[in-house]
Amino acid sequence: MDAIELAQLRTMFIFAPANEGTWHLSYALLATALRERDPDGFLRLDEGTGPLPGAVLHFGVTLEDETVEGMAKLSPEGVSLEDCTASQAAKFAAWLRGAVVPAGVLATFNTEWGLEAGLPDQLVPPVPVPELTEVFLGHLQATVDQD
Repeated sequence: MDAIELAQLRTMFIFAPANEGTWHLSYALLATALRERDPDGFLRLDEGTGPLPGAVLHFGVTLEDETVEGMAKLSPEGVSLEDCTASQAAKFAAWLRGAVVPAGVLATFNTEWGLEAGLPDQLVPPVPVPELTEVFLGHLQATVDQD
């Protein structure tokens, strides 16, 4: 797969605290941070009365002039972006690291495809967005190579 095709691939990216740590995430904290980042984005808290126990915060955030949907759970603690590119995920991860993840606490990432392929979670390195995009593209390439 060439670099252009790889950059256009869309999947779910999942971000979580590293090493069984915690971000001390709360829906109020995340909702406030999301509203500050994107006042026009949507937020919806589902109380979890369906087949999946526990509340889920659904949100929409603008990344690269497109609304990308995501969700967050407190148990297990984490935030995911649905149907996004590596570039969008990198921009979101950099924002998440600066606005939600406490200083000095590490985050991991994986993708829906990575989980299906049995790839382990990887640390989100503290690098600028272009380098982070390359890390995410490398992960996507590894999932493609698994097929």
